[in-house]
Amino acid sequence: MHVQDSCPVCGNAASNMIFSVKDYTVSQLMFEVVECTQCSHRFTHEIPNLDEIGAYYKSDQYISHTDSSQGLLNKVYQFVRNISLVSKRELIEQSTGQKKGNLLDYGCGTGAFLNEMKTAGWNIAGIEPDAGAMDKAIQLTGANIQSPAFLSTLESERFDAITLWHVLEHVHTLHETIDQLKALLKPGGTLIIAVPNYTSYDARYYKNYWAAYDVPRHLYHFSPMSMQKLISSHGMTVEKILPMWFDSFYVSLLSEKYRKNILGPLYSCFIGLLSNINTLFNKQQCSSQIYVVNK
Repeated sequence: MHVQDSCPVCGNAASNMIFSVKDYTVSQLMFEVVECTQCSHRFTHEIPNLDEIGAYYKSDQYISHTDSSQGLLNKVYQFVRNISLVSKRELIEQSTGQKKGNLLDYGCGTGAFLNEMKTAGWNIAGIEPDAGAMDKAIQLTGANIQSPAFLSTLESERFDAITLWHVLEHVHTLHETIDQLKALLKPGGTLIIAVPNYTSYDARYYKNYWAAYDVPRHLYHFSPMSMQKLISSHGMTVEKILPMWFDSFYVSLLSEKYRKNILGPLYSCFIGLLSNINTLFNKQQCSSQIYVVNK
């Protein structure tokens, strides 16, 4: 374990402790979440080292590394993922102005999104740290999928689009990774980053029970302000911020499970709906946000 003393986004040394959050998925340990006094970025204060973090993903409950449809949470996750695939592809096409091109999915999981893009005619490549998920992605797509260590070996200015769907919050080498991805983009290329948003209504409602804190796997907890600070510090521009409407329902369902609310499935729909209604009045307060970034 090591302590993140300064803000991972802006380097500010001053932060305030917000609350402790429990790792409900694997260890059942408590982890402090702190907030930078300068850029509003929140981060997990003490995190496992890179060679330790793998143990915190070793659970059948860690859904993004499985294709299981057993149990309510898995069924909801797979349902939402399958609906989202088409809208994600359309977003790539609209953002790049291309129907085909070269795409890298960083943190591709079991390869569902890559397979959608391959079927649409894109040339695909993937990065995935989990060996089990990587094997499933290769079997599904037949694509060139490697571990993060291979990122530096890829040809520069190769990709029209690079995507990170709920991945950046997991990456130990935050600034180094952003620099590497920027170098891999063609001039005018598009970087798509989707992350949870702790300023959302559901995050404020659930507080330390909010499932998207997901400590210690989530090293960082972004606000729109801190994300824009991060991107601008690397000489890029956030062109658009888009809501992920389904996430409020799924995250609320999981948060109610943590609260052990017997009315959880029903009540989570209510909180998810309230969160999305709130987003109608403030587009930057959805449970999860997509940041469309141009090089």
